[in-house]
Amino acid sequence: MTIRWGSYKVKGFYDELIRVTGKPRPAALALCQYLRDLSDQEIEEYKSASEMAISVMGITFTVYSEEEGSIDRAWPFDIIPRIIPKSEWTQVETGLKQRVRALNCFIDDIYHDQNIVKAGLFPAGLLENSVKFRKQCIGIDPPGGIWAHICGSDLVRDKDGVIYVLEDNLRVPSGVSYMLENRQVMKRVFPDLFENQNILPVDDYPSKLYDMLAALSPRETERPEIVVLTPGIYNSAYFEHAYLAQQMGAELVEGGDLLVEKDNCVYMRTVDGLSRVDVIYRRIDDLFLDPEVFHPDSYLGVPGLIRAWKAGNVALANAPGAGVADDKVVYAFVPEFIRYYLDEEPLVGNVPTYKCVDKKDKDYVLEHIGELVVKPANESGGYGMLIGPHATAKEREQFKKLIRKDPRNYIAQPMLTLSTAPTLVNNRAEPRHLDLRPFILSSPNDVYVTTGGLTRVALRKGSIVVNSSQGGGSKDTWIVDDEGS
Repeated sequence: MTIRWGSYKVKGFYDELIRVTGKPRPAALALCQYLRDLSDQEIEEYKSASEMAISVMGITFTVYSEEEGSIDRAWPFDIIPRIIPKSEWTQVETGLKQRVRALNCFIDDIYHDQNIVKAGLFPAGLLENSVKFRKQCIGIDPPGGIWAHICGSDLVRDKDGVIYVLEDNLRVPSGVSYMLENRQVMKRVFPDLFENQNILPVDDYPSKLYDMLAALSPRETERPEIVVLTPGIYNSAYFEHAYLAQQMGAELVEGGDLLVEKDNCVYMRTVDGLSRVDVIYRRIDDLFLDPEVFHPDSYLGVPGLIRAWKAGNVALANAPGAGVADDKVVYAFVPEFIRYYLDEEPLVGNVPTYKCVDKKDKDYVLEHIGELVVKPANESGGYGMLIGPHATAKEREQFKKLIRKDPRNYIAQPMLTLSTAPTLVNNRAEPRHLDLRPFILSSPNDVYVTTGGLTRVALRKGSIVVNSSQGGGSKDTWIVDDEGS
């Protein structure tokens, strides 16, 4: 038999499926027994079936390179799922709801009275130097005081087995379509596993997303007009934009398909004439949304859109300006936000974080840079960061210069011993590091967290970089009900 769990070595890591004894964790027992009984040929057939399903379903992601431009590639997928017991997930889910409530309170406060600044709990200088703070949004009141309607918070588990929030994505978080498609692929390839285990569903996400967006409509109507605003086919997440629009039964539009009339309402051009739009799920960055307010040369957005939003005639999700909290320096303050706005202790903790804007922290980072992961405040996708233990002396010195030049733009964190999960490498199960991005939907009436999320896995041996653009892949995430019905 190909997969022998007794020879699968777990050393110095927390493995999501296998304990240090070589025995499966209770929630993974049925899966591990099933995989153990597969032959080489069967494993190869399942891998081929998953690749064929990905091809037929058209699941791709876009990679950019200077030499070749943009390239669409098949989604890299591993057929061994990541498993989390429901008894553990319930605590994580509650903690994520708590976290996003506090983040929305912070954003609303920042664009109104700034009480947390007055209380001395958040430095005013961080706002003054924030590239995501939008002065144009001051005083605006989105429905329910909610700015980040869709949030993707990245979770990691350290060697101690504790789950931490690594960062929050509050502007235009992506990846949920891959979570949904991963599940569809697994159901096609392993239908019998879903019949024999109580795996909680993720398939209801598009309907939950639609209900959340519909709840934002400024007009009381049985079926509000919801559109997904995309930059177009050359955007790396275009597959997801089209997928979610199709799943919700919403129109997929580009900036040129919309216009704002003299009544400060947004309309969509159709073959039957203009149709009023109530809610826009925008997948365009703030600065390109409205050339009247932000970049005047933007052709991606809609002139007058912010004017219509301010007038309360259209809802935007996520709200412009939400990115003020999508900043790795602001991330370090989230536990304090929870205490200040909710009067609660955080249920899911942060990774310890050094803020280089703080002199004491900066001095520590410069002295211990070889032990730390240094990240710029507003980059994503794993770009622009230094992994100290893996960096050369020259790279460390270059980063020291960057930190000294602009300390506001950098944070540092200990290099976590990220958890692993068995991943097929040449038909053998080998440990690979991973993270998890659940998605949280916030409406004036409810907060919903996906049962699981997008598990990203570093396919290169020893790597902790999980982003698909840098060689990472993905797994289906199973929340298995271990509590009974």
